[in-house]
Amino acid sequence: MLGYCRDPSAEGGRHVSVWKNLGEHTVYENPWLRVNLADVELPDGRHLDHFLIRQRPVALATAVNENNEVLLLWRHRFIPNSWGWEIAAGMVEDGEDLEEAAAREMLEETGWRPTGPLRHLLTVEPSNGLSDARHHVYWSEGAEYVGHPEDDFESERREWVSLKDIPDLVARGEIRASNAAAALLMLHHMRLG
Repeated sequence: MLGYCRDPSAEGGRHVSVWKNLGEHTVYENPWLRVNLADVELPDGRHLDHFLIRQRPVALATAVNENNEVLLLWRHRFIPNSWGWEIAAGMVEDGEDLEEAAAREMLEETGWRPTGPLRHLLTVEPSNGLSDARHHVYWSEGAEYVGHPEDDFESERREWVSLKDIPDLVARGEIRASNAAAALLMLHHMRLG
């Protein structure tokens, strides 16, 4: 049936609507992203033009210390004009694997290097109705201070924040980034139950 596919996880094998990308072309491009215009066929056969953003993967990293504190950045985001706690993050460079990128970003933005292995925590798609961006979050049990962060312009300050405070910080809007909220709530659950 055109425009539909069987979702094996759906109860009773019911049909689920699928939007089909019949092709797209780039209308703007820079080193960080491409804005494309896609010809999309809806399940009922109608077509629409849909703008979408193609982006490089993003890698994030933090650490949790023996006191169940997590390393965070307090920073301003000029686009929404808001302040909040975030996890060190950045684009994955050509030839770099996700874990390497996450460790590099943590060191550059916080001045702390993860100790021990970085573990994959989760991957999120923060705006999957508009973008194909995937944010890959890693964490380690501990970090060593190397020195003042190379990219100190990224944040006002860097602090170890108690995991027990994370749910309240999310509820108060002090953790606004969806990747950070999801990752920190998951770490809270894993470490504190």
